[in-house]
Amino acid sequence: MTKLSSAIRHHFFAVLALAWLSGLPIAHSANAPSQPDISAPELARLGAFKVGTSESVLRFAGRVRITPASMAGGSLPTQERKLNVRMWYPAQPLVEVSQPASYPHQHIRLGKPALQAVTQGIAIPNALPVANKRFPLVVVSHGYGGWDTSISNLTENLASKGYVVAAIDHADAPFTNLQEFQLSFGNVLLDRAQDQRQTIAALLRQAKTDSVGVGASIDPEQVALIGYSMGGFGALATSGASYDADSSTVRQLPGDAQTSLLKADLDVARQIKALVAVAPWGGQPTNRSWTPQALGQIKAPVLMIAGDGDDVVDFRHGVSWIFDSMTGTDRHMLVYQNARHNIVGDPAPPEIVASGDFKALEYFSDPVWRTERMNGINQHFITAFLDWRLKGVASSADYLNTPTVSADDGQWPAAFGEPSEGKTAGVDQPKYWRGFQRRWAMGLGMYRAQVGVRGTLESASR
Repeated sequence: MTKLSSAIRHHFFAVLALAWLSGLPIAHSANAPSQPDISAPELARLGAFKVGTSESVLRFAGRVRITPASMAGGSLPTQERKLNVRMWYPAQPLVEVSQPASYPHQHIRLGKPALQAVTQGIAIPNALPVANKRFPLVVVSHGYGGWDTSISNLTENLASKGYVVAAIDHADAPFTNLQEFQLSFGNVLLDRAQDQRQTIAALLRQAKTDSVGVGASIDPEQVALIGYSMGGFGALATSGASYDADSSTVRQLPGDAQTSLLKADLDVARQIKALVAVAPWGGQPTNRSWTPQALGQIKAPVLMIAGDGDDVVDFRHGVSWIFDSMTGTDRHMLVYQNARHNIVGDPAPPEIVASGDFKALEYFSDPVWRTERMNGINQHFITAFLDWRLKGVASSADYLNTPTVSADDGQWPAAFGEPSEGKTAGVDQPKYWRGFQRRWAMGLGMYRAQVGVRGTLESASR
């Protein structure tokens, strides 16, 4: 591999401060992140379905790998790629009480003992799926160093609303120095889109062949992809935007790896009916991974979510540029004012908080926004987007087509001393953000751009 660009070196040092979590059990907290608190907007509430969860392993032969030898100029070996995939799905009601799942992790810290932590869930392990009914498929791809249950606040929440959700565990290799990071990150670049494509294809095959089980619950005609950070880097390519062969992102890789990365799969791209890209990596000028023409090839409707203070993926000139360039589709972008990069994952488990380790806490947290608050808002808007685009619920568009770009400008007057009592804005409050409580739609922006129209967000945010 050639010398890392300055932006990827910056990413190395940013990620070095974060931790890897992979799994050991310990006592869990009482609250599941998928169950929003009463301050969350309307559509964040859990749906009517009980939730089941199960794990499976997918194996894909012939995947190329970057090795220390290939970094020095050797050829790339091929090997089997094994992916753990966690499923959540609408489940049959249980006659007897069953213990809900918990999601344990081991937080690895450089030079310190690992922290054992766990996040509580609401899903029942291996519960029977709802019989004789199919639901849209949502595939979720985590960020660099993440894991399959790191966004359980969203995956469980969506399953309760009638979606089959599949979260990939990409098993990113940990690192302790710059050389190990270069090897790890190179394989992440190589793997993300390929993992997503092959997982989607495998699940769609199950949907067409399985007569029982979770595969039989999947509607193969309604597929969404959600990617966060490096998951977003892969998701844009999976949805039809081929990488730019002349970009520094591609050119830093060995030649065989470049050839593999540049392969496209338009059959899978055509299957995707909705794309959610959360703080996607790869738009920043020093590592701009697509041309505008390539991003214009994405045809699925898009919801982007970002923080305007994100210094990992460069909101002003990275995320905004991606949004502006996707002229082949209608898109919305929800923006958290002053938020940085950590805008979608589960809150820090209590063991992480109790450790007093700032670097560990920083992996999960934002300096301005409560994680629980952002999760509720994400649940609200992603539900509206998927209900609209996959289930055809036309009225859900009203939640995304906000009456003002800035939530702060919404109008819902109140008489002096009039109590709010948690009522959410509906058709009688046309100048306020639908589904939010009076005075609680604050600090947010919602941008829109139509198919065929280049956005102007990057120039406006300079």
